[in-house]
Amino acid sequence: MAHYKKLSGEKCYLSPCHPEDAQKWAEWFNDLEVTLPLGDEAYTPFSLENARGQIQDISNKQDHVFSILEQQTGRLIGRCMLFGIDLVNRSSMLGIAIGEKDCWGQGYGSEALILLLDYAFNLLNLNNVMLGVFSFNQRAIHSYLKVGFREIGRRRQARVIAGQAYDVVFMDILAPEFRALHGPGRIAAIV
Repeated sequence: MAHYKKLSGEKCYLSPCHPEDAQKWAEWFNDLEVTLPLGDEAYTPFSLENARGQIQDISNKQDHVFSILEQQTGRLIGRCMLFGIDLVNRSSMLGIAIGEKDCWGQGYGSEALILLLDYAFNLLNLNNVMLGVFSFNQRAIHSYLKVGFREIGRRRQARVIAGQAYDVVFMDILAPEFRALHGPGRIAAIV
């Protein structure tokens, strides 16, 4: 596969998505263990053709969606994105999925988040990045807190799965908070 190291960490790197990623996307987004914590992906059948179409759209629109690959092996393990970007108010939403379950709890998600936030704050010059996470997804909440996100509110009982209602937890991070925790970032070191 032709992936490029757009932003590189110790454990993983971010690359623009590649058409060959579609096979893994279809695999991940049809696995309820992967998709239930994400949201609407769990409720939609996701074919290989859907995945190919999404990757083509991402490429055509130059969306800020990245593949997450293991640094040592180059294995595709997930994807992350910035969306809903507002350049006037310098804000966006963030999403991440680690699809390879053997990579859960290994620090790949946290490092990918740091790389994506470096990109958001130091290249796109955003000031605020926000996300929503279901209250049952404690692994993700722990990762977000570790990276520097703060809870800013909840939408109570907004997701019902198997008869159980869960809150949506809203979190955000500001550029100065990110820099205070993680320094100037990898992008600043390049210039």
